[in-house]
Amino acid sequence: MPKINVIATSTFGLEAVVKRELQDLGFTKLTVADGKIEFEATFEDIPRLNINLRAADRVLVKVGEFPAADFGQLFDRTKELAWEQWIPRDAKITVIGKCVRSILASVRSSQSIAHKAVIERLKSKYQIEWLPETGPEFTIQVAILKDVAQLTLDTSGPGLHKRAYRMQHGEVPLRENLAAALVLLSFWKKDRVLIDPMCGSGTILIEAAMIARRIAPGLKREFASEKWPAIDKGFWDEARKAARAAILPEGELKIFGYDIDPERIKDSQANAKKAGVGQDIIFEQKDIKDLWINQPHGIVICNPPYGIKLGSLKELTPIYVTMHHMFKSKPGWSLYILTGDDRFPDFFKRARPDKVRKLFNGTIEVNYYQYYGEKAEKVETAEVVS
Repeated sequence: MPKINVIATSTFGLEAVVKRELQDLGFTKLTVADGKIEFEATFEDIPRLNINLRAADRVLVKVGEFPAADFGQLFDRTKELAWEQWIPRDAKITVIGKCVRSILASVRSSQSIAHKAVIERLKSKYQIEWLPETGPEFTIQVAILKDVAQLTLDTSGPGLHKRAYRMQHGEVPLRENLAAALVLLSFWKKDRVLIDPMCGSGTILIEAAMIARRIAPGLKREFASEKWPAIDKGFWDEARKAARAAILPEGELKIFGYDIDPERIKDSQANAKKAGVGQDIIFEQKDIKDLWINQPHGIVICNPPYGIKLGSLKELTPIYVTMHHMFKSKPGWSLYILTGDDRFPDFFKRARPDKVRKLFNGTIEVNYYQYYGEKAEKVETAEVVS
């Protein structure tokens, strides 16, 4: 089967997580750069990548890369690429673009030139005067960085964070692929206690349960390239069949979610049920100040409100103080806190963070504060709070 160049894009700061996922899927010779990992794959791999990647943003096919110091060069080199290998004569073609530190600074002009070049190539190859654009959609990205153009085809369609289980969103929803990455960056394993004391719509805990039960994140959604003639439908059928076969049965996961808002608990329960992990997580309406942790070891992964959600430091400070008092004498608990409020370590004084990772939730810059707990000598029981 012929090889193709594929790029898995990621949020800045999560490249290493996506790289590990790709290695687990059997891919080698990975080239990592800011926000992307490039590697060789086959047509058959496109469904497997889209269905199984948890922390990536998109899966792109790299069609070509070349110097582009002027629009004539951009047009000619784009037209030379074998677009007919992917795009049928009835395709609907959309071109998006970005230009960074390049002579061709106009994104709109670059998009227009690339679009015209692709159309001209297809008209010539198919020997037609115009393209009806009534068929499947193909999104081409022309990205120009330091006068080098890279042209890709987006195989995913809506971003991979769209899992098709979340029915409600908070004011600043935590993206599903970022939530999965938070879990993958932690020390949590499926035999350990995990809680989120401010769980919102339950995204972190749902992603954790899906990881524990090996439920592929893209199993219940569709992808743009499912309608592409170049990718055999049988590849999609086989990828989904393999993903379903890998799912572990419902077990005794010790995952607990709490929130002060009863409506958010209802959202969490509905989302978990739709994701197929409704029996794996216990959700309960409870204010964080009313939680009593009675286990010596466990994991907390949490995205507390941080100003954008609440908008008031007066409201935030008691939350931080409560978390400090709750865990200051519990060195066996590991805490992983994602927040855009850089004051958090000043209030949580058990120790300085063992690690701080800068991430982005959409366009919002956040920090992932990691506090490592002492190792447990025995497996925790399921009773966690009262």
